[in-house]
Amino acid sequence: MDFAFIITIFLIGFVGSYVSGMLGIGGSIIKYPMLLYIPPLFGVTALTAHEVSGISAVQVLFATIGGVWAYRKGGYLNKKLIAYMGISILIGSFIGAYGSSLLSEGGINLTYGILALIAAIMMFVPKKGIDDIPLDQVEFNKWLAASLALIVGIGAGIVGAAGAFLLVPIMLVVLNVPTRMTIASSLAITFISSIGATVGKITTGQVDYFPAAIMIIASLIASPLGANTGKKVNTKVLQVILSLLIAGTAIKIWMDII
Repeated sequence: MDFAFIITIFLIGFVGSYVSGMLGIGGSIIKYPMLLYIPPLFGVTALTAHEVSGISAVQVLFATIGGVWAYRKGGYLNKKLIAYMGISILIGSFIGAYGSSLLSEGGINLTYGILALIAAIMMFVPKKGIDDIPLDQVEFNKWLAASLALIVGIGAGIVGAAGAFLLVPIMLVVLNVPTRMTIASSLAITFISSIGATVGKITTGQVDYFPAAIMIIASLIASPLGANTGKKVNTKVLQVILSLLIAGTAIKIWMDII
């Protein structure tokens, strides 16, 4: 591994984790295509889809810790929502990550493309009045939340994500959870999900530990910085940024698949 490779992976981890902390996502929606496409552009070692998904799974585990810590105060973490969706997504992500070893490179990329497309469509659905709901009066359908989290976990586990890029639009559009509570709670749920994805990837030998370690270091530095920025930025701006990021990555993946 040369110096250029180390710097490239660190910068991908830093940028991706800063954005993930700010928007309440684990960052795989951004870092999966970055890890897949950016290293070859700079003439450094290219990573396979299996390696990228394994690195992403481990990195998200650490990226979300910093984000949750930054949001621990202020009443943004909905413990009931975290419990129902967290348990379900943990089970789903382990199943998806463990089963991903049976898929081809194209199969993993196709799964990512489908998830990103669904997330992109959902993010552009109008969300009216959700930020007018007081945080202590937020209600949601518990079993619908748990069922959707299980499905998201299976798909996200396959690509080494923790599913926050789908959890966020689901919580905003389907469950009607306010934006800042969605961002904070999704980070906590994503952390739980990433445990299952990481265990599944490690037990099936899909993790390249050296680049994963570089990504972890970058994540621990950048994620809390992004979370602090997210607290200060207008919620509408956060939604637009996330929508554009998800749409852009979905378009890129589908262009390659087609």
